Amino acid sequence: MTPKAKKIHIILAGVLILFIGVGIGFWMGKVKYSIPIGRQAENKNSNAISETGKSETKDGGEGDFVGEYKVSRVIDGDTIEIEGGERVRYIGIDTPETVDPRKPVQCFGVEASNKNKEMVVGKTVRLEKDTTDRDKYKRLLRYVYVGDTFINLEMVKQGFAYSYSYPPDIKFQKEILAAQQEAEKNKNGLWNACPLDAGRSATARATSKAIFPPAMKKSIICPVAGHTPKPPLMSPAAKKCSARKPKRKRRDGEKL
Repeated sequence: MTPKAKKIHIILAGVLILFIGVGIGFWMGKVKYSIPIGRQAENKNSNAISETGKSETKDGGEGDFVGEYKVSRVIDGDTIEIEGGERVRYIGIDTPETVDPRKPVQCFGVEASNKNKEMVVGKTVRLEKDTTDRDKYKRLLRYVYVGDTFINLEMVKQGFAYSYSYPPDIKFQKEILAAQQEAEKNKNGLWNACPLDAGRSATARATSKAIFPPAMKKSIICPVAGHTPKPPLMSPAAKKCSARKPKRKRRDGEKL
């Protein structure tokens, strides 16, 4: 083969390779744009979730709601609202009522609400789950942190809340109970301002695992016979009432 013919063969081979490359590229482009629009949107959402690490959806769908969120407002001492409108109930604690339309504002409720505002409102908090995702009012049940401060625990430690155990969400209940005992010992917050009222409010919201302040142990009056409350709405003092048999009036000619 002459040098000239060899050169022509090389040029033709190059042109052939070029055409093959263009053809492959055109075919790949058609495959890419043949993906349905709905699938493209789904893939886009999946990428957004993996980048943020949060699985909540923009259309109001339910997600995990763990991680960092900004607090838009405080509802009361143990409930907040995060950006987007979701309400978050603190796990393991309870504070005196301030917003329940069925009840009057309870002792130290306003102070507890104001303390909660001071600690979290307008700040970015970290939400952590236990076992239950939401309560019967559709509020998220979470442990709440601001930096290294465990808000649930801090509210109890400073005497603005009680330990309130509601199984199976009891991951930190020992620590919260210990904080309550310390707060009571030091007469912090509500333990100094309204111990008797604190006990009565706890009675109304008690569960079988609830922690009753000592002040309430002598504040329970035995109910009328036949109307003894059943567990879990009974404190240790109230349980003694159920053991007392009511006196029966003697009928004419009857021996008691």
